[in-house]
Amino acid sequence: MSHTPVSVSRHLRRLLELLAAGAPAEELGAVAAEARRCGAGAQDLAELEQAVEAALRVQGTLRQHRRREAELTALFDTAGDLAALRDLDAVLRSIVRRARMLLGTDTAYLTLPDEEAGDTFMRVTDGSVSELFQNLRLQLGEGLGGLVAQTARPYATPDYRTDGRFLHTGSIDAGVLDEGLVAILGVPLLLGSGSGGQVIGALFAADRTPRTFAPDEVALLCSLADHAAIAIDTAKAMADARLALAELAEANAVIGEHSAALQRAEESHDRLTDLVLRGGDVADVAAAVAGLLKGDVAVHDGSGWPLATVGEHGRPSARGGEDPDGAREAAALVAAAKDSRAAARAVLGDGRWVCAMLAGQELLGCLVLYGRPDLDGADQRLFERSSVVTSLLLLLRRSVAETENRVRGDLITDLLTAPDRDPAGLVARGHRLGFDLDRPHVLLVARTDDEARGRLADAAVQHLFGSGGVSAEHEGAVVLLLPGEGTGPAEAARLAAGQLGQLIGTPVTVAGAGPAAGPRAIAAAHTEGTRCLRALRVLGRAGQGASVAELGFLGVLLGDDHDVDGFVTASLGPLLEYDAQRGTQLIRTLRAYFDCGGSLTRAKEELHVHVNTVVQRLDRVQALLGPGWNTPEQALELQLALRLLLLSDA
Repeated sequence: MSHTPVSVSRHLRRLLELLAAGAPAEELGAVAAEARRCGAGAQDLAELEQAVEAALRVQGTLRQHRRREAELTALFDTAGDLAALRDLDAVLRSIVRRARMLLGTDTAYLTLPDEEAGDTFMRVTDGSVSELFQNLRLQLGEGLGGLVAQTARPYATPDYRTDGRFLHTGSIDAGVLDEGLVAILGVPLLLGSGSGGQVIGALFAADRTPRTFAPDEVALLCSLADHAAIAIDTAKAMADARLALAELAEANAVIGEHSAALQRAEESHDRLTDLVLRGGDVADVAAAVAGLLKGDVAVHDGSGWPLATVGEHGRPSARGGEDPDGAREAAALVAAAKDSRAAARAVLGDGRWVCAMLAGQELLGCLVLYGRPDLDGADQRLFERSSVVTSLLLLLRRSVAETENRVRGDLITDLLTAPDRDPAGLVARGHRLGFDLDRPHVLLVARTDDEARGRLADAAVQHLFGSGGVSAEHEGAVVLLLPGEGTGPAEAARLAAGQLGQLIGTPVTVAGAGPAAGPRAIAAAHTEGTRCLRALRVLGRAGQGASVAELGFLGVLLGDDHDVDGFVTASLGPLLEYDAQRGTQLIRTLRAYFDCGGSLTRAKEELHVHVNTVVQRLDRVQALLGPGWNTPEQALELQLALRLLLLSDA
């Protein structure tokens, strides 16, 4: 039996080798079983089993030491990260990742409060696969995390879904279920100690299977949470310090600039203020700004068209379609002015500075500076203050214009209502108001949807600003009377339709008539314009502008008042008047010419005159009606008018 001690010694040596190699507990326990199979005695087996138990205890102790060593290493590494703090997000991600690794959980995450929203949100997650869970937001006291934040104490649960200690909500439970979490441990991020500590977030570790968290695991997560709190507080302190330094540097720079520019700003302000107080116009302000900033200056209205210019840039252009380049330039300036309004400062583009002139958020126009792309801060602020002075001046002018327009509008209303009652009195009233009714005027009739009708009257005042025109509401529409020189009724109607629609944000239909001079002629032009407006709406041309002359007989046909006499007079009036004064037969000759298909030979036989007589009469027709009288469109209208005249005479 001398082999037994040798055998037991061999098994003890095997046990020590396994222990040194870090073998699992199952292999350590298998040593006693192997000795039993080899026939070891009962006493030896008992000693061997005691040795196995001791080895298992040693193994557990070693495992705890290794785990503690790993925890301490992680804490030291985290402390090193904090010492070299550069990126807060990177440090927080590292802390969350280490928490998941050291606790051996499926996921870990960190929440921070959102002071504006009054709740908490997921700042960092590790191991999460659910977008719903990653976007969760928790109110104070809701769920495990809300309770941690509210009480500033750690909480753990082996099964969150069945734990009644927490306030369950549908959104939180749905996120936890979508992530598949069961066991959750949460600890607060605290600044300070004791009852006065401030909770600035929470750190969590969670498993997708039931699990009970040991006290040392809770302590480890609390240590990592303390490091995270320090990282957040340090990052905030560094950000505050950087901000304070930046603000201090900026303040020093501002003080230096202010000291240098103060005297110049005072002089500039006094000069511009003096201009306004002395009743200076927009052109005077523009000239003053150009002198102060050493550049060309232009003042443009809300549609981009120039009101005043100093220098070679921004010269006035024809409005509307007569100058496409001018229209594109006006549109570009309006866009730049809107950018300036949005930025609340002057903007640089295409080599020029543009600053919006505002009344509240209403765009009155823009001030434009050319030749100074290098405008510095002090000069830029001077330029922006100049736009404020110009805005006040424009607003004052518009207020005066609105008051004058209301008074003149009463005159227009009386003129359209009863032009024959006292024509001389109407003209005299106009003279007293600085408005000459005997001069030719283009008349526009504008209409829009009922909801926007109130805004249309105000928009008409803005549209006429600076043009010398006047507007008034009449019979559900807005009537605009403009000086007849320059733009004709068709072009004026199209321009007004576009700009009025832009000002009120909805389509505006505009009809043009005239030019007309005198109360009766202006009232007649209003009748024509109203008929043209109705025809435009019947033709489906709402939101467009056109004139009576453009629609011709269609205006008579589609308007509510079928003014046949007016159409005949408009088409043949010069010929009828000529025949009546001289006893000629231009109307008869024109009818014969059209009836004979434009043949001079057949027309002279119809009239029983020489062919030269027919030619001479048609030359007179051209002189009275214009060179386009025989074009297909005008010839059709003339033939219709001749037919209506014939039927009328019959």
